[in-house]
Order: sequence, then structure tokens, then C-alpha cells
Amino acid sequence: MDVAERRPLIAGNWKMYKTVDEAVRTAEEIVRHVCHVKDVDIMIAPPFVSLVPVAHIVEGTCVELGAQNLSGAAEGAYTGEISAGMLKSAGCKYVIIGHSERRQYFGETDGTVNQKINAAIQNHLVPVMCVGETEKEREAKKTFSILDKQVRNGLEGLFEDDLKTLVVAYEPVWAIGTGKTASVDQAQEVHAFLRKLLESIFSAQFSESIRILYGGSVKPENIQKLVAMPDVDGALVGGASLSAETFSQIIRFR
Repeated sequence: MDVAERRPLIAGNWKMYKTVDEAVRTAEEIVRHVCHVKDVDIMIAPPFVSLVPVAHIVEGTCVELGAQNLSGAAEGAYTGEISAGMLKSAGCKYVIIGHSERRQYFGETDGTVNQKINAAIQNHLVPVMCVGETEKEREAKKTFSILDKQVRNGLEGLFEDDLKTLVVAYEPVWAIGTGKTASVDQAQEVHAFLRKLLESIFSAQFSESIRILYGGSVKPENIQKLVAMPDVDGALVGGASLSAETFSQIIRFR
């Protein structure tokens, strides 16, 4: 697939922010700001409690709904967990899997990421698999070995046909919520590595078809330069997605 055929994706991860009413209002504002955008895919991921009301707001618009996490199990006595089937029935198209905060605070591992990707695929959800290194790992020059491990283990046992909708999000942990951003050259270097890695695991045709997003203090001021890189296909936006106006500016980067 030619680079030009990889349609950019701008995804907003709202994390643990916004009440239901606040989420609905923000979704309404985003839809109003970007209803005319035709050449970019857009996703917002509010907290679980806001999924259904936000689904009603974005239905039939250019904005798609995503979730921030899911369980690897289909159902069962797992208090507090949410299944892929539940997310699908709530109106989700996407689900974020393996975010660094899930890994850091809630015991997410490459193994559980793999289980969750399987669950997402089985329920026709688009998995957004997050990978990234800490500042300590980057300083120790372990970035590529860490990413190699996360990708191989996260996708173990899966085949190209399973992963046609896969989105990979590179999020350098040292740049999340810190105000630091990888330089465009740093971002491109890692994205190119990830694409080559996917080629080595699967095929060149597959790797060229997969969208790889950058996540880590993305702002209106840096989005254009980031997405101009040949292997950067959009962004997973955290804090800047909480403001409808700011997020809309990022979406309208072209």
C-alpha cells in the first residue's frame, strides 16, 4: 500500500477526565467543529460511563467512538471489568490496548495485551496497540529492543488476516503528559523501525498498510510536522483532546 493510501487517524484519549455531562458537551463541540473534515479519521475515547451517551452524539458523524481499555475475557465473574462485546454494543469501533499508564499502574503486560487484542478482533473492534519506552530505557539505548519485545509478544499467535484493522501507537513514556515531545526525526526513526519490524513478522504489504500513530504531548503546534513524516500516520492525543477547540485544531492539521 502506498503511503498516500494510509488515511490519517487522530484519536483522543480522555483518560479519567470529564463527567457524563461534560463528555457529552465536549463531543457535541467536537462534532460541530470538524463535521466538514473529509480526509482524516477521528476517534474519541471517553471514560466507560460516558460511552453510550457519547455514542448517541457521534452516531452518523465523522467522529468514531473508542474505549480506553477492555478485558481479555468474553464474560465472567470479573468485577469491574468490561468485555469487548459490551464495548461493541455500546457503540465503540476502536479500543485502546496497552497504554503505558495501564502498564505502569495496573499491571498490564505484553501477555494481557495479546489477550485483549484477540478479544477485540473477535468482536470486530479496531485495536489500537500502544508501545513505547521509558526515559530510563531510552537513555540506556534500549528503545528498539523494548519495542521489538512489546510488538512481538503483543501480536504473538496472530496472523495478517486477523490484524487487517490494527493500529499501532508509539508513545514514548517520557513524553506523555510531560510537555516533552520527540523530535520529528526521533518519531520518524521509531515509526520506520516499527514498520520494518511488522514487515519482518508478517509482510511488506501488511506493514505498508498499517497505521502507526505518534502519542506524547501532541499539540496544534507540532502535529503538522509530525504527520509530515513518511511513517507517521496520525496521533494518539491525550491532554490536548480534552478541549474541543484544541483537539479540533489538531484534526484540521492539513
